[in-house]
Amino acid sequence: MFQNNPLLAQLKKNLHAKTPRVEGIVKSTERGFGFLEIDAQKSYFIPPKNMKKVMHGDKIIALLKIEKDREIVEPEKLIEPFLNRFVGKIEKKDEKLFIIPDYPFLKDLIICAPNKNCKNFFQNGDWAVANLIRHKLNGDHFFYAELIEKVIENNHPLTPWWVTLARHHLDKNEPEVEENDLILKEHYSRKDLTNLDFITIDNINTKDIDDALFINERSNGELSLTVAIADPTAYIKVGSQLDCIASKRGFTNYLPGFNIPMLPRILSEDICSLNPNERRPVLACQITILKDGSISNKIHFFLAWIKSKSKLSYENVSDWLEKSGIWMPKKQSITQQILLLHRLCLLRIKWREKNAVLFKDSLEYRFNLSDNGKVIDVFIEKRRIAHKMIEEAMIIANMSAASFLSNHLGFGIYNIHTGFDLINAEHAVTFLKHYNLNFTVEEITTLKGFCNLRRVLNILSNNYIDSRIRRFQSFGDFSIVPGPHFALGFSEYATWTSPIRKYSDMINHRLLKCIINNETPIKPSEDIKIKISEQRRRNRMSERDVSDWLYTILLQKKKYRNKKFKAEIIDISRSGIRARLIENGANVFIPGVLLHPIREQLTFNQDIGKVFINGILKYQVSDLIEVTLSDIRLETRSVIAKIEH
Repeated sequence: MFQNNPLLAQLKKNLHAKTPRVEGIVKSTERGFGFLEIDAQKSYFIPPKNMKKVMHGDKIIALLKIEKDREIVEPEKLIEPFLNRFVGKIEKKDEKLFIIPDYPFLKDLIICAPNKNCKNFFQNGDWAVANLIRHKLNGDHFFYAELIEKVIENNHPLTPWWVTLARHHLDKNEPEVEENDLILKEHYSRKDLTNLDFITIDNINTKDIDDALFINERSNGELSLTVAIADPTAYIKVGSQLDCIASKRGFTNYLPGFNIPMLPRILSEDICSLNPNERRPVLACQITILKDGSISNKIHFFLAWIKSKSKLSYENVSDWLEKSGIWMPKKQSITQQILLLHRLCLLRIKWREKNAVLFKDSLEYRFNLSDNGKVIDVFIEKRRIAHKMIEEAMIIANMSAASFLSNHLGFGIYNIHTGFDLINAEHAVTFLKHYNLNFTVEEITTLKGFCNLRRVLNILSNNYIDSRIRRFQSFGDFSIVPGPHFALGFSEYATWTSPIRKYSDMINHRLLKCIINNETPIKPSEDIKIKISEQRRRNRMSERDVSDWLYTILLQKKKYRNKKFKAEIIDISRSGIRARLIENGANVFIPGVLLHPIREQLTFNQDIGKVFINGILKYQVSDLIEVTLSDIRLETRSVIAKIEH
């Protein structure tokens, strides 16, 4: 009798309207239940039955209810699904296709089928790109995805690379080249410097050589440095098809084992590359370095032809300067170039130590891969003296370009770093006071004060303090107007020394050429700056993801099973410790359960980077610890470790 009662229906509607609602992000767990995270401090329990309507990462509105004296939420409305376009692995059951998204917390099979434009045939274990087009919270009975394209077949040796590139929507092949792309388009007057002893110093296997150097000493003791940079914009017109491709790619994407070039290899590794004994067009800059290591205001940019006299390697040059190994320069003229560049390097390091920010030497790790992409090992690559020689020359060149662009145009693509924002500056000052380091917010938010802080921290050489201060610092960015680069310690900085590899450097090349040739420049748009920044972020993520995948493959080898590794703690999370293995650079996670048997006695303090057991400090960021590997999870590309006591 109450079934069609309008009063009852209205009452239900009113009660439903009065039920409180919350908005947040769904976080799932391995045990079927989940949480709706409202903010960093507040979350609500989602029972397993309600989790079946949503996916990890979905942004939703949910009803807040009380069930068995506990606050729970019931998903009501989807605001933004976590999955849209995604990459996953195919499972074939009873001739039906399913796909498992390649995300750690998404383990359920999703029904799928190829869309009308997809011509691929899918087998069990294949990887594919898909679009989620049906979601349970939108009223559908099941999740459903359309397959767009096959990425790679099951167990292919290139799976880590191709899947990662597909996930980040990045190209996996070099751009196609047309005959017109290989013809010199510019016919400006160029200075002939082919008689000078320009040299290049790179890794032994580098093919895309974009910088060559010539240096001489004047009678007054000053050094004159000529930096010659490969000139791809002489071949690529603004707005051409190849220019648009380079603009979209933004960078050459350097992944473990190989790279995907921004420009066709015939340009980047041959026609434009400053290969030895080949006449090449360049954009050049002549800079005078004074006897105290500072740079003269007289900076001369010009177009030229050069012919590199020798392709040298970092290892050989470093060995020779350090008086080890058997390599020697073939000519006295090459010897003179190396010695003068070495002198310039030491002079500039001394100057930057006093007036800017000096880098700390860090370890770099490179994978040793077989020809078919299998991981053999990882080796450590240290920054040696020859690396620093080239680095100092490029820093001089980029500082000079920034100054030149600012004085003539007031715009370009600048690399900026703002140091601390006001809130983080306050946190940094408060933190430093605990260690009797007295700075003010006003001081460290100026370029001079920031440089002074970095110099004090370098002298102090406390890795824990250094790591905490770095967490307060802002990230580097691009700007179309001049701005300071606090992390380098310079009032302005604009790169132009890698136009074969960076589109931002191509833009600066064109602006510098406009100044040289008295032409009207076009100011870069805010959109192109944002696009370049986003592409850099995606390239870095792809490099990290491929590395994580390769580490999980490498560490499964038998010889690593019971091995003890030295590791450095790099971060503290809410549930464990993140550390880096010093031997090979792999990141590992040490969960709380493997640290201490009683969870209630453990406190993970992310803000100060410390772990306490029963209120006593046990571990902190920068500590060196000894670990063994506990579990290697290939499906999530994660390595679980435990601390050896």
